[in-house]
Amino acid sequence: MGSPLTRSRRVPRHWPEGATLTGVTHGLGRVLVVDDDEVIRRLIAVNLQLEGFDVETAVDGQDCLERVSEIDPDVITLDVMMPRLDGWETAVQLRESPETAHIRVVLITARAQEDDKNHGSRVGADAYLTKPFDPNEMIRVVRELASATPLAPPTSPPLAPPSPPPLSPPSPP
Repeated sequence: MGSPLTRSRRVPRHWPEGATLTGVTHGLGRVLVVDDDEVIRRLIAVNLQLEGFDVETAVDGQDCLERVSEIDPDVITLDVMMPRLDGWETAVQLRESPETAHIRVVLITARAQEDDKNHGSRVGADAYLTKPFDPNEMIRVVRELASATPLAPPTSPPLAPPSPPPLSPPSPP
């Protein structure tokens, strides 16, 4: 028996019909985490990895644009205030390029004013989270975007079940 470092996992011998290597290696999807703050970048990456996402990181918008084609992410989490190329301009360039326009973008930023959120929509962000953020909310948003399901507005109340029809009084005999 080999050491734990050389032991490999058992792999099924027969793959289900239609299975692809991409489907096996992607897990829940691939995410590119872009933030100039190493602590925040690692926090986001670790939380997403623990959920089953494949995660790559970039240190700013320029690094993101240089690597995005090779990484081919499903979702990009993008800080706004970064050196070299900020998140606003990075999002605009991602949307303008036919190769990256389909990638879902989540802005994660300390900029919490309504004008900032509106600017996020104008540059093509699919979601906007403010720092400090709830890791569970961030995971929920990334999961929904990675699976291409529409995001429910975070402030909308849950739908109530339909009310039963009113009972009519018994008719006299």
